[in-house]
Amino acid sequence: MATADARPLIGEPIALDLLNTRWMREGELVDLFAGAFGLSRVEGLAVWLESTGLAGRFRADAATLVHLMTAREALARAVANPADESATALIDAVLEHGRIRATLTAEGPGERAEFDDPTWGPAWTAARNYLELLGTAPERIRKCASETCVLHFHDTSRNGTRRWCSMAACGNRAKASRHYARTRER
Repeated sequence: MATADARPLIGEPIALDLLNTRWMREGELVDLFAGAFGLSRVEGLAVWLESTGLAGRFRADAATLVHLMTAREALARAVANPADESATALIDAVLEHGRIRATLTAEGPGERAEFDDPTWGPAWTAARNYLELLGTAPERIRKCASETCVLHFHDTSRNGTRRWCSMAACGNRAKASRHYARTRER
């Protein structure tokens, strides 16, 4: 499939990139896995797998989509409320479907992910990535500061003060809104 990923924010760590398969467009929630842009649900999955570099490892099919949507819901709940025990349990349930096997390669020590069912691969990979983000810098997992945006990002700015999913989109709208409010006050 040669369809480009039309989401407004791509390239985030895979856990957050999965969350960003839902976004706001002209005031409406759009879901890449629910027929956005005339794609079928599985075609939307294929676009996401290609965009994240997972297309060569996993197939786009209905079972993979169901598992991935389970992981997306768990991640959305965990990011929104890290103390949500049911979200934690759901992430753990996704992680039960895979494991890391230590390997020795010609280059030295390595690791390989293994799955009891390959259709769980992308969901497990996203859940595992979330654990990695929590282990390195959980405070840098952020939701865009725009009240009308639902996107998430990993703040990689030097001082850790990034507020917007994109300065070109939400950041500029916020600045323009503040400027308009100041000029109206005068």
